[in-house]
Amino acid sequence: MLPRTPLLFIGWSLCLAACSLVTPKFERPTLSVAGIELLNGNLLQQNFRVKFNIQNPNDRALPVRGLHASLSVGGEQVAQGQNDHAFVVPARGGVDFDIMITANLGVALLKLAGKMNQHADTIDYEVSGAASIDLPFLRDLPFHQTGSVSLREITNSLK
Repeated sequence: MLPRTPLLFIGWSLCLAACSLVTPKFERPTLSVAGIELLNGNLLQQNFRVKFNIQNPNDRALPVRGLHASLSVGGEQVAQGQNDHAFVVPARGGVDFDIMITANLGVALLKLAGKMNQHADTIDYEVSGAASIDLPFLRDLPFHQTGSVSLREITNSLK
């Protein structure tokens, strides 16, 4: 007769193996910036609508509680915002949603002026943040997107 401890160990091992076969595989959704629109502003503060797109490759819906984001230009944070409106991304689908971001482009303009004095053609930007997910195994879906913007395009749009 076998001792009880090895039998319990074997039983638990079989249960865990069975659970791993039943648990569905979860692929990480992707979140990206789809567009930015200036709504209004003055010299000290500007308000932008930033459109995000989230794609859900999984076979079940993804409940999102909200999102927060920040924008840095030339290494300086110039804008931040959040959306606390819940929505659901359908299984194997995508959703576009907006958040309002408040910015102080005075700081960004100082960076732009410095880059132009250095005769640079572009300036780097960075958008980062996270979507709050309402699932027990995935609380936050962080995102980080970087790129560069042509200084010529920026100066032409300011004229």
